Amino acid sequence: MTFLVLGLVIFFGAHLFSAFRSREAGKDIRVKMGAGPYMGLYSLVSLAGFVLIVWGYGAARPAPILYVPPPGLAHLNLALMLPAMVLLVASQLPAGRIARAVKHPMLLAVKIWAFGHLLANGELNSVVLFGSFLAYGVIDRIAVKRRGDNGPGPDKALSGTSDLIALGAGIALYVVILLWLHPILFGVVARPG
Repeated sequence: MTFLVLGLVIFFGAHLFSAFRSREAGKDIRVKMGAGPYMGLYSLVSLAGFVLIVWGYGAARPAPILYVPPPGLAHLNLALMLPAMVLLVASQLPAGRIARAVKHPMLLAVKIWAFGHLLANGELNSVVLFGSFLAYGVIDRIAVKRRGDNGPGPDKALSGTSDLIALGAGIALYVVILLWLHPILFGVVARPG
């Protein structure tokens, strides 16, 4: 559990630093360092934290059971993952109506993913992992709102193609993860038995 917690501290430390760093002229570290070096360092620190999270999560198995979710919650989690995957893909494309409607599709995808997995998993390592991601998603959404970042503005041209790609690729990603990748990557079959 130590490596999982250390990974979460490193990963979210970098993300929260970025969320709350000063953007004031003359004080923004991203401007002082330059966008490239800042993003390079941010990426390296985040990657190190992510590797520790993945390794620590697996090393914490078997973990103590904090609660046993009713079987229906596993099905609800499956249902929630479909919009989460669509939002995840939408966050990587030029803004469309999806992005305008939800403002920050990546943050909403993370919150849905984490919440769904908390519903379906009651082991200590799962609660620590998914609870941390859910808390981060809420905190970061508050931070972007305080910065005045309300997603694509009303004058931003929207891409209908992005929405179609997000829907198609999000559904495809959902199916691939559900049927093949989840057991390979995470050692757990995603479909409830």
